[in-house]
Amino acid sequence: MAKKSSVFDMIGPIMIGPSSSHTAGVVRIARAAVRVLGGKPDDATVTFYNSFARTYEGHGSDRAIIGGLMDFKTDDPNIKIALEIAKEKGFTFRFKSIGNSSIHHPNTIKLNLRKDDRTVEVVGESLGGGLINISEVDGFVANFSAADHTLIIKAKDISGAIAFISAVIAQEKANIATMSVSRKGKNDLACHVIEMDSGIQEITLNYLKSLSWITELIYIPDIDL
Repeated sequence: MAKKSSVFDMIGPIMIGPSSSHTAGVVRIARAAVRVLGGKPDDATVTFYNSFARTYEGHGSDRAIIGGLMDFKTDDPNIKIALEIAKEKGFTFRFKSIGNSSIHHPNTIKLNLRKDDRTVEVVGESLGGGLINISEVDGFVANFSAADHTLIIKAKDISGAIAFISAVIAQEKANIATMSVSRKGKNDLACHVIEMDSGIQEITLNYLKSLSWITELIYIPDIDL
């Protein structure tokens, strides 16, 4: 079921211009990707699709995405000079554009990020009003807004995994707002994406990480993206 947006969502956040789709949404995609990576990247390849591919320079999306990758908030005036700041800090980046992709949302960005020896690929969509959808993480379908507490769990595709993870979260009295599971093949690695109304404790995260069949756990708390 599609998520409903309130009138307050569509008014959009306090931001640096020119538009909520091309700046605020882009910054939020980048900041969500930073949290998937586990820190600010050392290197980034940014691919703009469709409408973004044609307008990213003129509308400031290039500055917004680099600003977001440096964890600037949507109203940070440094977004306007983000490219210069990144170069001064030794943050390397490059832009690519694909102008006609029928399988992507009109305002789509793919981020290939590296920090030390860790790499991630995050695909995000800017939906308007500053709203975003993180549609993919490392090739798995994700579809989360980054507006709630979010768990991303990569695990072996074993029987009972979904029920077990749900039961552990229930012990925290954290209500699950959405949950999706995708996999690349039968009995292959599965990716669980869980959005919750409230957070969970570090001890619970560490317990889940300790399970032999869970290969990776990423926790994105409810933050102001």
